[in-house]
Amino acid sequence: MKINKADNVFGVFFNKKINKVDKNTKEKRKDRLEVSDKAKDFQVAMDKIKDLPDIRKEKVERLKKEVQAGTYNVEGRRIAEKMMESIEFDKKI
Repeated sequence: MKINKADNVFGVFFNKKINKVDKNTKEKRKDRLEVSDKAKDFQVAMDKIKDLPDIRKEKVERLKKEVQAGTYNVEGRRIAEKMMESIEFDKKI
């Protein structure tokens, strides 16, 4: 059996010009990075958090005085609310 027009099929594989990159292109493409608005907002928030002091000295001193004087009152409900807020916040992250 003789197959005619096989040259057309083989021509695709042997065409050396198809897979070459044109080195004479005038357009030089550069990589770009685009940061979303959400990422920018997140970065601003993280910068603000980093600027906060680790220990709020004024609050610590006030609480020490209240504990020593016996006037510090712990509200269980507020503690529970703060714990729940923390859990919800952790789920979002």
